[in-house]
Amino acid sequence: MTIQADVRDPLATALSSVAANVYDHVPEAVIPPFCAITYGTPMMEPNIINQATVKVKLNFLIQAGVAYNSNPGSLDNLEQLIISILGAMPSGYIVESVDTPAIVSVGASNLLSASVIVSTYYTETE
Repeated sequence: MTIQADVRDPLATALSSVAANVYDHVPEAVIPPFCAITYGTPMMEPNIINQATVKVKLNFLIQAGVAYNSNPGSLDNLEQLIISILGAMPSGYIVESVDTPAIVSVGASNLLSASVIVSTYYTETE
């Protein structure tokens, strides 16, 4: 088993219920509204058990973004997207916080984006 199969794929699958394009990696381009799963800092917090089993805490950022057309409308759209992301979080994932929104430029588009900070645990299995 892998972190991709055991952690990122199930998270992306759970998020597929939100009204947004979901990416389980950093895409080259995004189509708003979107949520993209990226690593947070630190990426992994290791906890080695009896030198045979590796258990790590994985920290993720779910980057949520919407088109930036007007501040009140875009902020409302982003808030709705974040609430739907929080409602779709699968069991075993801990939502730690949501960062302050910011305007980001991706290609020729301006987006209003915020990061939902989540973590979970992964144990290496054979």
